[in-house]
Amino acid sequence: MNMFMVLLVSGVGVSQELIREEPLGYISSPIRQMAMDIITDVRNLEPVLDADSRAELLVTCCESVLCLPPSEDLDEEVSDLTEDEANVGLFRMAMQSLRSLLQALVTEKPTEIESYLELLEMWLNSRNDHERERAMWCATCVLGFTVNMNNFQVEIPFTRLGHLVRMLAVRCQDPVHGVCSLAAQAVYNLYCILLMQKQMTRETQRLLEEEGKSEAYSASTFYGNPIGIGKAFAEYFTRSQLCDLVLEAIEGLTDSKAELSLAAAQLMKAVMEERGRDMTKVEEIVVGVLEQLNSSLEARTEEETLQAMCSLALSNTCSVVPVLLSKPLPWDSSTLALWKAFGTQRNTTLKVVQLLTRFLEKTPSREDTVDMDAQPVVVTYALCEMLSEPLCQETVQKHFPRLLLAALCHLYWVTEQNAPQKMVVSSQDGAPDSDRKSFDPTRCALEVVKLTFAAAVRGVVSHADDLHFWDLPSSSSFHTWVMDLTRAMVKTCDPSLLHEMMALVQNSLHCIYEGRKILARAVYVQLLCHPSVAQSLMHKSLGIVTRWVKDPDISMVEIGLQGISNLALHPGQSKALRRLVPYLCGFLSAEARVAVQVLESLQNIVQHAWDKDIQGMFCSICQHLRPLINDEREPVRIAATSALGHMLSRDRKYKPGATMKRELYTFLLPLLLNMQEGNSEMVKACGGTLAEWAKLTGWTSLTHTLQHTTLSDHPQVLQDTCAYLVHEGKYQLVGQLLSQSLEFLESPQTSLRAAALNFIGCTLRNIDMSRVHEEDVQVIRTALESIEDDGDQTIKSLAQAILGEVGSNPASQFPTLRKTILGIRIPQRKTYLFKLVKNDPRQKSSRQKIRDSFHRWHNRHVMDAPR
Repeated sequence: MNMFMVLLVSGVGVSQELIREEPLGYISSPIRQMAMDIITDVRNLEPVLDADSRAELLVTCCESVLCLPPSEDLDEEVSDLTEDEANVGLFRMAMQSLRSLLQALVTEKPTEIESYLELLEMWLNSRNDHERERAMWCATCVLGFTVNMNNFQVEIPFTRLGHLVRMLAVRCQDPVHGVCSLAAQAVYNLYCILLMQKQMTRETQRLLEEEGKSEAYSASTFYGNPIGIGKAFAEYFTRSQLCDLVLEAIEGLTDSKAELSLAAAQLMKAVMEERGRDMTKVEEIVVGVLEQLNSSLEARTEEETLQAMCSLALSNTCSVVPVLLSKPLPWDSSTLALWKAFGTQRNTTLKVVQLLTRFLEKTPSREDTVDMDAQPVVVTYALCEMLSEPLCQETVQKHFPRLLLAALCHLYWVTEQNAPQKMVVSSQDGAPDSDRKSFDPTRCALEVVKLTFAAAVRGVVSHADDLHFWDLPSSSSFHTWVMDLTRAMVKTCDPSLLHEMMALVQNSLHCIYEGRKILARAVYVQLLCHPSVAQSLMHKSLGIVTRWVKDPDISMVEIGLQGISNLALHPGQSKALRRLVPYLCGFLSAEARVAVQVLESLQNIVQHAWDKDIQGMFCSICQHLRPLINDEREPVRIAATSALGHMLSRDRKYKPGATMKRELYTFLLPLLLNMQEGNSEMVKACGGTLAEWAKLTGWTSLTHTLQHTTLSDHPQVLQDTCAYLVHEGKYQLVGQLLSQSLEFLESPQTSLRAAALNFIGCTLRNIDMSRVHEEDVQVIRTALESIEDDGDQTIKSLAQAILGEVGSNPASQFPTLRKTILGIRIPQRKTYLFKLVKNDPRQKSSRQKIRDSFHRWHNRHVMDAPR
């Protein structure tokens, strides 16, 4: 018996040598076929070879047959037609002998079919079409024999099932039709093997269910359909097998043939969509995909790969996102491509944005750190990439309030942290430093805010663009910037979003982290602009914002004052707000930005109050408002002027009394003087306020001229106003205004002195000076002559010009005898411009100054007179 075995082994060895000696370039004899038949017969008698010997045998036989030239080329060296047909017949017989040998090997050792298939892989990946087709025919035969055995008492182990499925699946899109067809059949055979193996351990009912599912698939289902293959196998794979299949597919992404790389991507995508939630080794998968994306994949393959990663991120958000965020800066193009892809899939977008938002919400806990944490910076950069996709913007609309607040909180944090203004966060591989994209963390945070608004409230972005609002806010003005932004949002946003945002910020009004507290309060007070929001909080909001006004932090004071101002827009708390007026007036002497905010609050209290005694409230405010019209700080002057105009528009509903009229006339000259500033905003404010003033005092003919005042025509408006004063015979008012203007000649502000001189000049040009008492004329001359000591040359020149118009000899310039009665010339009665008004301490003081000035002039001329 031992001798017999030796002879068998010897026979197999001799047959192998005969096969090796056969030429691979052509076939002219049946030697290889006969040798394989002998080996097959020996295999059927007794399995005497070990695994390595069987592998060597299979490789020898396959190489001898598969590497022969294509059938159409076997007759290259043959001229006889009969011989050509014989060669083709010999090839077919050789293929049939190889098939028989494969069947014998499978029957002998079915547990090794995986190794048999792997031995065929070198020809399955051949560049020669005929070799791939023959190898796939062999693979189909091996799997077909296994299915037809229908005997699975011993489980067939598949240690590299993922690799095997990928190897066969990608060939379902081979450029050669024959390869595709055979690959589809091979895949179906493998699917049936796995299904039958699973049925071995299932209960009867479960087995019937599996049989029903198997009927949904066939070889034709898998033809050219890697996606269908992925779904079919993912249904029954274990988690480990799923992961192996995906990792194998990742390796196939860089196949030189576009069809095969695309098939690998589609296979991976299908598995991710079906069983992404069961995926293991997520970090390894993400890293592998990033490496392959950097290999410049074909366009469709890259698209399918990115979609597969979207499915993975949907099911494993908390695993995928941190891996990407951990990538060091600068990010490469593949990392950026993944973030952009996340913004194109609705469900993935929502989950990823929610996670990134949670990361940003943790930022305030790091306010006390010295070094800037990189994670929130890369989070905002990731959001920038995602939000640049239109579909992402549509998806995050429902998540808008929370994302916006998180982005604003991060923006405050980076401004406080003095984030590096240039950080390279993305670059093209191999690109010079000059081509790298510079990234400013603050600018990036601001861009996230802008894109978030673009997603939900496009009107805010347009409004902000028009105002150049997207300039970087400083930490000191951050709360003001947020309030302005929220105000724009209130005007265009749906009320439901405003209420949702109010619910969110109320939880942070007393947060221990400064940035979050400032942000919450700034948004809170501006949301009170909306009637429905204010109405829902009316009973407690006034007390809240009033407490903030008492805060030692000036920013909190501004926020509290803004809250009072916004609550005043909604009638309902008039009495409570009116009681605050004296307290608020005490802040008018504070810093400019606080004074401006107080002025807005007082303006809204007066303009929107229900109280009938508006005039009394207005007069009490005027005593504090009047000095601010000429305040040295331009923002305060503009705010005071604008506030006065709005208050006057409210008071037009009631006829002004004598007390109120006296208050009103004290504002006329300051407004006329400030209107002469070379500032368009100031001119506009003065023009509008003067128009309201004219309506209230009955100067209706000037209303249209005043309310359309511009920077270019304000000199003409001044001349028209002065002419109106004189021609209407309002000499008493003219005298009061001239008296006030003479006081302004002593102002330390050059602009006010120049404006006062312009007013004096315009007024005097319209007065018949022959009717003015010489004493008043001389007072004016004395005041103008005192300007000779002014340090500003323009002021001195302007005063000299007006003096020239008045004349050097008042007595001769303005004759005193003009009228005759019955031939007798009688002196004309003169008018005192600077007439003393009883019971007016302010005019009494002014009058006294003018008299003192005149007496000084008189005494000087008496002393200088010749004796």
